[in-house]
Amino acid sequence: MNTVRGARERARIEVTAAIKDEARRMLAAEGAAKLSLRAVARELGMVSSALYRYFPSRDELLTALIIDAYDSVGAAAETADAHTRAAGAPPRARWIAVCGAVRSWALEHPHEYALIYGSPVPGYSAPVDTVGPASRVGNTFIGILRAAYEGPGLALPPLPPTLRPEADRMTADFAEGLPPAVTAALVAAWAQLIGLVSCELFGQFNRVVEDRAGFFAHAADQLAHGVGLSAV
Repeated sequence: MNTVRGARERARIEVTAAIKDEARRMLAAEGAAKLSLRAVARELGMVSSALYRYFPSRDELLTALIIDAYDSVGAAAETADAHTRAAGAPPRARWIAVCGAVRSWALEHPHEYALIYGSPVPGYSAPVDTVGPASRVGNTFIGILRAAYEGPGLALPPLPPTLRPEADRMTADFAEGLPPAVTAALVAAWAQLIGLVSCELFGQFNRVVEDRAGFFAHAADQLAHGVGLSAV
């Protein structure tokens, strides 16, 4: 009985993977807005009713793809940080390495990047299940900043008094232990990182930036400075 159950579970895993692979191919070809369960089923030689047993709706399939993408870029960020930390790198170098990992992942997975950081999919509202995976890159940056704050220290960025209540709220919500000024700077740096990657990926740097790797490295270093990480 256990053997039969194990075979069924393996078959389900394989079919689920095939469905998601085909859906990713469609994302690359036509974009998320045109993703269709019927089209996926047709390409896989399945009847729609069979596919619905795996993903009851288009939104559930989109959610699975979104979670996979967030987990993939999150793992890339965490791995980059772990490698630099193991090598004894200071927080600033760890920050730059994680920024580089996000960029590299995006260049290798442009359609998945567009799914999670591009234009919202019409009619789709991401469920709470996506929050944890979506937080992995940000939590990696927060961990670096905490290590700096508790170790060599951070040069606190300026924080206008009018922004202090919002910075306090953000710190309490997701960056406990950091100075509010650093939390506000982190959110701004995160937005700038996504903007840099998006400009490169979606063509806004065409005929503007030629040495894109060098430009990005410089920008990541400036972002590190902006959140208070010293040059050492």
